[in-house]
Amino acid sequence: MTIDYQKDTRGVVTVTMNQPEKHNAFDDSVIEQLQAAFDKAREDKSVRALVLAAEGKSFSAGADLAWMQRMASYSLAENRRDADALAKMLFTLNHLPFPTLAKVQGAAFGGAVGLVSCCDLAFASTRASFCLSEVKIGLIPATISPYVITAMGERAARRYFLTAERFDAEKAKAIGLVSEVVDENELNQAIEAAIGNLLNNSPAALSAAKQLVFDVANRPINQTLIDDTSARIAAIRVSQEGQEGLQAFLQKRKPQWQAS
Repeated sequence: MTIDYQKDTRGVVTVTMNQPEKHNAFDDSVIEQLQAAFDKAREDKSVRALVLAAEGKSFSAGADLAWMQRMASYSLAENRRDADALAKMLFTLNHLPFPTLAKVQGAAFGGAVGLVSCCDLAFASTRASFCLSEVKIGLIPATISPYVITAMGERAARRYFLTAERFDAEKAKAIGLVSEVVDENELNQAIEAAIGNLLNNSPAALSAAKQLVFDVANRPINQTLIDDTSARIAAIRVSQEGQEGLQAFLQKRKPQWQAS
């Protein structure tokens, strides 16, 4: 297996791409394994967060060369099936009902930028770099585009989709692709600090808050939206975790989901 799956006692899953000799380039097999890992985490009700990481010098070099050679001889229908599998995996990662964090220690090219964009938070080392290089070989970053454009914005996407230039972690932070940039030896510490903050929060509220972003973004502020958001806060106030959180706050104690 080229994908490692580990869950700790806190319910934090780490999914690790483990082909450092190939710079964690992915093909149809890796996509299938990532899909299986994300499905496993989604179905496990004890999972509180997921970290997407990679072994070796690179986070991921994007598509594997041998896979690209195979795709060159595929029919239109075969290429569509390949693209559909990647699209499904990205959609699953993007919509996992708990927080997701990307740990980017090195280069993230092509489809790997899509993986980073699908995570709620992304932490990059100062050595990390990014590139949407598809147009250099006559292709386009189509399947990853909904997530990348959401992460970096339309203006930046128009630049980097067209120029295929490589950019560093600080630029990635400036355009919103990554959340934080730290020295490589501080990457684990930064991830752990973020996980600590996340685990202080209600699991149900985290899931609802994540869905709230998906459902509210880019919608007009009209009576329909106002009614929708009012209904959501009313419902969560009377929910089990909503009641527990409010009572814990008023009683100046830790809520049940926080570690003692």
